[in-house]
Amino acid sequence: MTEQQRFLAAIAALTVVRFIAAAVLPLSSDEAYYWLWSKHLAAGYYDHPPAIAYTVRFGTALFGATSFGVRIGPLLLSLLASLFVWFSAESLFKGQGARSTLFFNLTLMFSIETLATTPDAPSVAAAAAFLYCIAKVRETEKGSWWLAAGLASGLGLLSKYTMLFLGAGAGVWLLLSPKARPWLLTAWPYLGAALAGLIFLPNILWNAEHGWMTFVFQFGRIAEGQFTLRFLLEFLGAQLVLASPFIFALAALSLAFSARDRDSAIFLLAALVFPSALYFLVHSLHDRIQGNWPSFLYPALAIAAADAFTRAEWSGWTRHIWRVAHAAATPVAATLLIAVYAQALFGVIPFGRSDPLARLLAVGMDGVAAKIESRHAPVLLTTDYATTAWLAFYLPHEQVAAIGEDFRYLNAPAATTATYAQPLLYVTEERRDRHDIIAQHFAQVTPVLRFDRLRRGVPIAHYVAYQVSGLKGAPSGRLP
Repeated sequence: MTEQQRFLAAIAALTVVRFIAAAVLPLSSDEAYYWLWSKHLAAGYYDHPPAIAYTVRFGTALFGATSFGVRIGPLLLSLLASLFVWFSAESLFKGQGARSTLFFNLTLMFSIETLATTPDAPSVAAAAAFLYCIAKVRETEKGSWWLAAGLASGLGLLSKYTMLFLGAGAGVWLLLSPKARPWLLTAWPYLGAALAGLIFLPNILWNAEHGWMTFVFQFGRIAEGQFTLRFLLEFLGAQLVLASPFIFALAALSLAFSARDRDSAIFLLAALVFPSALYFLVHSLHDRIQGNWPSFLYPALAIAAADAFTRAEWSGWTRHIWRVAHAAATPVAATLLIAVYAQALFGVIPFGRSDPLARLLAVGMDGVAAKIESRHAPVLLTTDYATTAWLAFYLPHEQVAAIGEDFRYLNAPAATTATYAQPLLYVTEERRDRHDIIAQHFAQVTPVLRFDRLRRGVPIAHYVAYQVSGLKGAPSGRLP
């Protein structure tokens, strides 16, 4: 078996495991939340642009409201992203497609963010497509590839606004690369940008009609917080784990020490990464950066890591780092990935409430559903989106009324007085208990049930349920 065949076999095995895990693992609360979006399609939502909602709607139309149905869209996009990484690497560094794609699939970032149904899945696929288009611009010098880049960019913006950073990176490349600079005197890059804007326009118009809520939510984080190094260390540590330490080290070596030639392929990758990396580093000096935010950079990082892996001309201290990373990149990344899958699927280490994967996923939610069903309340009241989403998904025969979070479900029907005239049960995780809000609108709010979400008999989260009656004044609520 040749080296390339071994890489292909490994990529295929990783893909099969990802599909199996997607079918078996329960949904996270965010995944169930995006499933709620898919029931009421729109051009925008409070938290993000709309691509993930349409992706989920596609999957559930094929496989129903199941974990696999919710996740099949992102899984298929993961295949597309892998293909674009392969093609991009072959365009930039002949013969590096297989290794780049293997590194890409070995990162926890890619495996998690494209197994789970989050906006990162379509965002990463669009970012990989955009990278491929820009690589083809460099390789072929054909202007039509700018239109393809505009298409990918527009779709990326409908996934997450971080696609703007890749557009800025392309601008850096055009300005600083002597061979790329003449494109600025042609119409092609501007036509590509116009096409991206046209595709993105529905979300802009939706935001204009809704007080720019998504823009305010996303861009309002820019100026938060005070100077600290704590979040910078958290951010770098998270990326070391999500990329795996030695794939990250290889990518950093390649981007930092191999981009002196401004017409080189690696300089293109460095230019695309630079605006995002600079922003994340600056932002981390005053506010926390979620580990998944740089996910759209991972196609470029995987290719950069593969480039560094195959070059042996490193010297001094960089050579010592390269030798260790060269030997450890693949086995360490594979070990990390196996450990995460094993913990998610089997709970190998009994962390209990400290298990981040069990808390993130709806592990034990079947027991929660059974406890709630035993109360025979046709309407369940909730006050946080996580509980709303999980109850709506895992209790499909009950009506869930989300109280006080109308902005999350603008396209869902409003709850009416008739809704609140039925037997009601307010359900909440104990740490999110807001029965005081419910008591403002109902005369009787009586605790009737306490129960736990369990994994192998060990509590993961504590829940409480209140029997509710005596409507005093209908609260603002939606029926997602």
